Amino acid sequence: MKFGVVRFPGSCDEVDALRAARRVGDAELLWHGERDLKGADAIIVPGGFSYGDYLRAGAIARFSPVMESVIAFARDGGLVLGICNGFQVLCEAKLLPGALLPNANLRFTFRQVDLDVVRGDTAFTCACGSDGGLSAHPPHSILSIPAKHSWGRYYADEQQLAALEQNGQVVLRYALGENFNGSLNDIAGVRNERGNVFGLMPHPEHAVDELTGSTDGLCIFASMRLAVEGARV
Repeated sequence: MKFGVVRFPGSCDEVDALRAARRVGDAELLWHGERDLKGADAIIVPGGFSYGDYLRAGAIARFSPVMESVIAFARDGGLVLGICNGFQVLCEAKLLPGALLPNANLRFTFRQVDLDVVRGDTAFTCACGSDGGLSAHPPHSILSIPAKHSWGRYYADEQQLAALEQNGQVVLRYALGENFNGSLNDIAGVRNERGNVFGLMPHPEHAVDELTGSTDGLCIFASMRLAVEGARV
């Protein structure tokens, strides 16, 4: 199992994502200016400030050469995970529905948040709480993961929001009292209709070691490994 972790100018969490992925498989950095995905079985678009967040968060990165390959990879059914700025990039690329708007408090905010696992049967959550003790919580329960962003308020119009809920595309929600950014319906992470592309604003790559206070984020990467290996869907 090999992860490809995209690096843009301005990325700041790609190394942590790389190290998190290497806890469950192999992983390699992918440069934004190259189209070669280097045989990766799954792609991670990490957090940070791609291209300085000029114009709009994720708007410029969406047109980078590597994203042409990532879009084609996703359309062929490959697993793609977008974290924070990566979530923004995937929304800009229309691989995920909705958009990320400025936080309701209009400030960059960093805090540990609890997330309700709405769907534990996805390619990105199937190991959460149920695989060799990777998470301290039972399935369909709560993950404790850091969040840090200024553009993290999830938005979709009324019709699109209803479709997301009906189709089971909402994977994670902020637990009661944890939605500091004002996301509609407390949405913290969504997947596409096909289920192979997933984006979330909190940072699972920062919650993979007991020294950080939580290993709950590791189950996201372990789930992807299991899905790729065909152990689960």
